[in-house]
Amino acid sequence: AIDPQGIRRTAKSSYGKLLDIIDGIIRQRSQERNTSNTYLRKNDFLETLLDLNQQNESVLSYMGMKHLILDLLVGGTETSSVTVEWAMAELIRNPEKKSKARDEIMEIIPQNEMVQESDISNLPYLRSVIKETFRLHPPAPFLVRQAESDTEINGYMVPKSADILVNVWGIGRDPSLWSDPTSFVPERFMDTEIDVKGQHFELLPFGSGRRICPGLPLADRMVHLMVAALLHKFEWKLEEGIKPEELDMTENFEATINKAVPLKAIAVLKP
Repeated sequence: AIDPQGIRRTAKSSYGKLLDIIDGIIRQRSQERNTSNTYLRKNDFLETLLDLNQQNESVLSYMGMKHLILDLLVGGTETSSVTVEWAMAELIRNPEKKSKARDEIMEIIPQNEMVQESDISNLPYLRSVIKETFRLHPPAPFLVRQAESDTEINGYMVPKSADILVNVWGIGRDPSLWSDPTSFVPERFMDTEIDVKGQHFELLPFGSGRRICPGLPLADRMVHLMVAALLHKFEWKLEEGIKPEELDMTENFEATINKAVPLKAIAVLKP
């Protein structure tokens, strides 16, 4: 395949290095399991994968185990941190929204306590903030799918086995689906049942169907908890001389859609 910019070559090299690191971790754990008489089982994901591999390699091969761990590392770390950064950037850029979210949190959680997972269901505006962040800034711009059969869509023939890219980023900014689509308006979700769990096609940050992101429950909880904790314990402001409306919101399209200019904000501990 033609690769004039060397992107494919660089990606293969980077993924190869990651797989080598993962390979070393797996081999070290396997050696400990097989040679140490005093080995204590670890209560972690790798231990479970090694058990499956030992029980039946046809169910989970060694190579499959490496790629599964790679998927977890790539898909389960940066995506959540990028979403938290976008949420905080949008809130700092819109001080009235930030105050509204913070006031809601402070109403039910005393300053000397920690935000708990059980609190999230009682924070409807915070949940709307996160939904609006997912709408404007989905962690991945495209969902990759494959046609199971020849299909005609709007006069276009999509052949069987063709790769399909669903433009989640574009759907979230489609003016036929959303009013004022480029503005950060969490209130649009306050009186609607639209959610991110794959049942509403206008909001698909995690995909839908059998291939929906398996990390959705954890990612959704963690993003809510992190943003709530940051608002609960700290006041946030920009570096001196920068006005909220001047905050650079340029996007950088890579495997995830991150901020081209990282968010730099000053956290002031609440008294």
